[in-house]
Amino acid sequence: MGSLSTTMQEAVELLLTAEEVALMLKVSKDWVWDHSSRRLPYLPVIRMSDGALRYRASGIEEFLKERERVSHLRRKRR
Repeated sequence: MGSLSTTMQEAVELLLTAEEVALMLKVSKDWVWDHSSRRLPYLPVIRMSDGALRYRASGIEEFLKERERVSHLRRKRR
């Protein structure tokens, strides 16, 4: 059958909990919650119908790449 389309890959990607993201980023669960709703930089989040928050590992990776890029640009301006 070959490779899965990007949409299918996203559909089967395991979702992470706020606790798992906090462990990955070495921050508190409160930090994850804050940055999932009201604080910049925003974490990409999926809000479930019961109010639970879930995260794609690929979304967290993109978030980190963007933070790294912004940090690098700020250092260059100084």
